[in-house]
Amino acid sequence: MPIADPSRRRSLLGLAAASPLVLAAAPRNDGRLDPALAAAEALEPLHAVIVAQHGEVLAERRFRGPATDRPANVKSVSKSIIAALVGIAIERGHLEGTGQRIAPLLRDKLPSDPDPRLAQVTIGHLLAMRAGLERTSGSFYGSWVSSSDWVRAALGRPFVADPGGPMLYSTGNTHLLSAILTRRTGRTTLDLARDWLGNPLGIRIPPWPRDPQGIYFGGNDMLLSPHALLRFAEMIRQGGRSGGRQVVPEAWIRASWEPQAPSFFTGDFYGYGWFLRRDQAHPRFYAWGFGGQMVHVVPTLGLSIVVTSDPTQRSGGAGGHAAALHRLVEHDIIPALAG
Repeated sequence: MPIADPSRRRSLLGLAAASPLVLAAAPRNDGRLDPALAAAEALEPLHAVIVAQHGEVLAERRFRGPATDRPANVKSVSKSIIAALVGIAIERGHLEGTGQRIAPLLRDKLPSDPDPRLAQVTIGHLLAMRAGLERTSGSFYGSWVSSSDWVRAALGRPFVADPGGPMLYSTGNTHLLSAILTRRTGRTTLDLARDWLGNPLGIRIPPWPRDPQGIYFGGNDMLLSPHALLRFAEMIRQGGRSGGRQVVPEAWIRASWEPQAPSFFTGDFYGYGWFLRRDQAHPRFYAWGFGGQMVHVVPTLGLSIVVTSDPTQRSGGAGGHAAALHRLVEHDIIPALAG
């Protein structure tokens, strides 16, 4: 099953030809980003920010927290990593495509008397948060991760919408993808992440938490340094290429950036593991984790932006610190580099 037309929307998305990422000891700073860095420093939960344009790091500043080459909990930015692994798995034939139904893949974990709609849920529904199952995030998160079997518990949620309906943000959807990847490849999600992403990008991916059955948490609590996130962002910006190698299929990135449904919490559309802001002069695609962990890709400007913050601070919703980070990107960083 083809992922997408690889020539589609090239002019809008502006995916760049591969070029080496320059992680300089002293990033080039011509003063354009000084006001943005001052604004960033004033955001107390913010730990670090890195800004690269056309593969060159223009600013790298750690204000507090771990060093930028040390692993940090990137929270739900993990969902964008899992989405990339799904795209690679489809390309390699481990999965049939986004239209593949999940019930046969997880048959032994289905409820004893399943809702007939469970048979309609597809890989694409999980990626786009449109499975229709009651959420496992927000107020439901604690009871879900306290269950004895996260996969079974996610599949056993009642339906609150039909599959393919509204976007219902739920980490359980991405955890089901981690379980499916593990079953279909016979390898752990950690092994896949290291082999398919870590090795070609030259980044370290430490182990992260697992569920009671040993499935690596799909969609939360991955540990990646800001440097590693930047290499991931640059690979995505360059159409899935890094170091002369196609790491993620370019067509998959285009599919991931196609709007599926709007998010009630952010007002932005969601694709496959990425939020989309395309109604601006420079469309922006971002991965977002609780507490203010963010990866922004602005293809038309050649920008990759990484922000890490205190993962324990409670302003984890779309307002507060997250809104301040969007303002930092949209009002301070992008205008400074768009001229």
